[in-house]
Amino acid sequence: MATALPADDTVKALVKDLTRHCREYKQADPGRAAFQLFVTILPFFALSAFMIWGMAQGIYWPLLGVIPAGGLLVRLFIVQHDCGHGSYFPSKAANEWTGRVLSVFTWTPYDFWRRAHNMHHASSGNLDKRGIGSIDTLTRREYEALPPRGQLMYRLYRNPFLLLVLGTPAYVMVGQRFLHGSGSPFIDSYNGLAGRSEWKSIIGLDVALAVIYGALVMAFGWGVLVLLLLPVVIAAWAGGWLFFIQHQFEDAYWEAGGQWEFHEAAVLGSSYYALPKVLQWFTGNIGLHHIHHLCSAVPNYRLQECLDAHDALQTLNRMTFRDSLQCVRWALWDEGARKMIGFRELRAAG
Repeated sequence: MATALPADDTVKALVKDLTRHCREYKQADPGRAAFQLFVTILPFFALSAFMIWGMAQGIYWPLLGVIPAGGLLVRLFIVQHDCGHGSYFPSKAANEWTGRVLSVFTWTPYDFWRRAHNMHHASSGNLDKRGIGSIDTLTRREYEALPPRGQLMYRLYRNPFLLLVLGTPAYVMVGQRFLHGSGSPFIDSYNGLAGRSEWKSIIGLDVALAVIYGALVMAFGWGVLVLLLLPVVIAAWAGGWLFFIQHQFEDAYWEAGGQWEFHEAAVLGSSYYALPKVLQWFTGNIGLHHIHHLCSAVPNYRLQECLDAHDALQTLNRMTFRDSLQCVRWALWDEGARKMIGFRELRAAG
């Protein structure tokens, strides 16, 4: 993996240059946006209908479509994600209504998620402003100051199986049905959300899900609900993994509030996940995350051309799939070593 550079004057100049460069690609293109949405949602509908038909006919091989349907759902979530940043369409109304409609398929309340995710962008890598929209990450000193019960709870929270395999689909399908994220058992100065607009967003989607999926159950039986939830589970696994490795790599950026700088945090604290082209297509280029955090106004369909036009972006924090498997080890930010470490490093030091 290509590592981040120390935040000296040379890097500051590079970050300034990259910021200028990425802003040149922030214009949304309604034609490209509409085409991307069309070639994603139409196959998703076709696969879903084909699987429902196969179940009704007692034919089970069409159920293999749950895997590509899950991939297409990841891509639809990236569209919803861009709508939340106001970057997908030039029109604010088009972004908002597209995002809300897609939430019925992604099971993610659009307005609630948008506010939480924008908080993540505004404070990513800031030790004094950790909060909703991010994975809870403690420093080594904070962890060592916890009582044994607190350390056990944090170890369970950061366990890859509990966090990524069980936690992500549970969060998407169950956790997002309720208002949450107003506090953390690990971080005292946690920044959360708990307002009327968040309740409205969550309850509105819950009602829509009950009506739409309830009608499908009445028409086709409970089996269709299980069938349509499988792509949601697959998308949750993929999305949770992507979100995890984007900021939880060894040389990730963390600073206390006084030293934290937004553009440096964006470039040095976000990975470039170099995936095979087919996986990059299904994930809507979100692996080019250092560009996205540096300028969230760049729509996903312009991220690749932005990357191709600047050599530094092609190597900075570059991570292959094999590299990304190492990320499951990291659980704490070591203030002294200035890198992420795992629990085994604590045992070795002890």
